[in-house]
Amino acid sequence: MDVSGGSGQPRSGNDEPARPQSGPTAPAADGTQPDPAAAATPGTPGPDPRDPQNPAPDGPAAQPPAPQPPTPEPPAAQPPEAPAPKTPVHEPEHPEPGRGPHVPAHHAAGGPHGTGRGRGPGRPPQRKPEPGGGLLMGRPFGVPVYVAPSWFLVAALITWVFGGQLDRVLPELGAARYLVSLFFAVAFYASVLVHELAHTVAALRFKLPVRRIQLQFFGGVSEIEKEAETPGREFVLAFVGPLLSLVLSGVFYLALLPVEPGTVPGVLLAGLMISNLIVAAFNLLPGLPLDGGRMLRAVVWKITGKPMHGTVAAAWVGRALAVSVLIGLPLLTQSGALGSDAVDNVGMDTVMDALLAAILAAIIWTGAGNSLRMARLREHLPELRARALTRRAVPVPADTPLSEALRRANASGARALVVVDSEGGPVSLVREAAIVGVPEHRRPWVPVSTLAQDLTDGMRVSAELSGEELLDALRANPASEYLVVEETGAIYGVLSAADVERAFVKAMARPS
Repeated sequence: MDVSGGSGQPRSGNDEPARPQSGPTAPAADGTQPDPAAAATPGTPGPDPRDPQNPAPDGPAAQPPAPQPPTPEPPAAQPPEAPAPKTPVHEPEHPEPGRGPHVPAHHAAGGPHGTGRGRGPGRPPQRKPEPGGGLLMGRPFGVPVYVAPSWFLVAALITWVFGGQLDRVLPELGAARYLVSLFFAVAFYASVLVHELAHTVAALRFKLPVRRIQLQFFGGVSEIEKEAETPGREFVLAFVGPLLSLVLSGVFYLALLPVEPGTVPGVLLAGLMISNLIVAAFNLLPGLPLDGGRMLRAVVWKITGKPMHGTVAAAWVGRALAVSVLIGLPLLTQSGALGSDAVDNVGMDTVMDALLAAILAAIIWTGAGNSLRMARLREHLPELRARALTRRAVPVPADTPLSEALRRANASGARALVVVDSEGGPVSLVREAAIVGVPEHRRPWVPVSTLAQDLTDGMRVSAELSGEELLDALRANPASEYLVVEETGAIYGVLSAADVERAFVKAMARPS
């Protein structure tokens, strides 16, 4: 089984409603950056000429209005979506000067491996941590393979159960049967690793990055970070895993033919043949998150032309499959249909079968739900466009007093300051939090260069970026603001990580 998913989407913040602000704002007490969406901070760029409580200055000598107490915005209120700005020569044109995109602080679900952990609004997207999840076993094809702690539990369980079966087949082994059982457990998970490596090789062949392979309690997971571009590639990517398991089952069958029955090699080869056949059959069941579910998704995607339709169909089949496993597996076991003797009483074996069915059903149900959430995320990612989210910026020399820089920003309806050199080239960005930290009476004597952060290559973002490419660029170089430039190198504006996250949360809150 493999799981495709973007691991670096912005995660939702807390449950507080968005507080209207505009322009540079002070950081909150917990270290997060406050929402700079609507009401102006005294003397900072971002007045709204159509807001009677925050008028634009009439001239250079005009003083900014007194700060208004922030009023919580009802979470349900959805402001109209601003159209994308026209392409300027050197700076963006927002539909409403002094205002950037405003997004209510709703929650968004995370990736397929658990929902997003709480992260305060305004924090820049963080660099992806190094993949972990257990004991690193190696890096075949450059992809790290981890053995999760839960594997040791299932290895002990397999050793105990298979050892009991060996005691009936080969009683002369005595206590050594548990060593044979442990070898079987390791060999079985080695075949599971081959199954996952098949997914990995196919993904790399299609130029899809694979974050890691993890062997865990119920098999293995290949974490593929991007989605296949076509339904045909999606089908192949899903099918190669069960295909390799079927091939392994056939190999063990051929190896079993010359081996004498009732011996240790014969029992091991027979067990590996049957276990790989079960792995292949189980993964071919047509419901997400199983490989068969991804194959069904690819078929529906091909027929309808819409990947979201395929995900919805395969996810609901997966949920139906989870219910069937929960109810049907104990009934099949108790009736003897799976090869064991039928039982009429409720004993320990029946309880264990019910517990196993419940765990399997929960894994399938949760995986199907995560697949739906991940598909919804991918559907809305293209709405995140650097050009549409960029704030208007004013270029100022390094020795410009802060008060004068803010006056220029207010006069032009800008919400950001870019420090430029004598030739007009950008050298640093003035940080919002630093502006608010300077008392108003000291601003005429504070040069903007003392409040600026030097630009690095990673802080320059192309105005053409959108969706996953934009998020990847921000994650690779965490910062609170980024300089957005045209292909010619001309300054387009400043992109705030807080604006990107709010836009992401708004997109996720919109129904598919």
